[in-house]
Amino acid sequence: MRIVLVGPPGAGKGTQATRLAEKLRIPHISTGDLFRANISRQTELGKLAKSYMDAGNLVPDEVTIAMAKDRMEQPDAEGGFLLDGFPRNVSQAEALDELLRSEGISLDAVLDLEVPEEEVVKRIAGRRICRNDSSHVFHDEYRRPQQEGACDVCGGELYQRDDDSEDTVRKRLEVYHTQTEPIIDYYKGQGLVVTIPAMGAVDDVTRRALEALKREGADA
Repeated sequence: MRIVLVGPPGAGKGTQATRLAEKLRIPHISTGDLFRANISRQTELGKLAKSYMDAGNLVPDEVTIAMAKDRMEQPDAEGGFLLDGFPRNVSQAEALDELLRSEGISLDAVLDLEVPEEEVVKRIAGRRICRNDSSHVFHDEYRRPQQEGACDVCGGELYQRDDDSEDTVRKRLEVYHTQTEPIIDYYKGQGLVVTIPAMGAVDDVTRRALEALKREGADA
């Protein structure tokens, strides 16, 4: 089964991608993991990507596409995969289609996690991270610490990352609307898009996604 997962920042794509990939027994392929793996292994693609990143420039689509192609050709992806963070724009989506056609395969579904914009802002801007351990995450509304400004686990100071400020979140949403959201219309033209309401408990969102895939006739 071959799936693309899309949705705005804060929609829970990373969480749902991990859970769905496990349920469907296919590898979760995320752009972030691809970049980290190639850079840490110092592959030619990793070195190339790092040269752009070190210069403060965006990594060109062709480098990202090459990394994704290499990963999708690994033995564990023969039976399918779940793509998270790729494609990020229409040109990448077109390149993915061309790549899949060359292999005689195609996508089964594009899962669109739908979250209201103000909820996205609330989810991200309300996050507070422990300075001692970034895995200790709290929220002004959804997971308040027992003591204001202090981590329940280790007592470390809680802070808001620069990327999580409301202004930054709204800018990230603008980028999503202009660059990534158009791929939804692109895939709607192919009849692949399945929209999933991503509000509520994590388990409920996962269940909705799996049920929607079954309704669409995908082998979930």
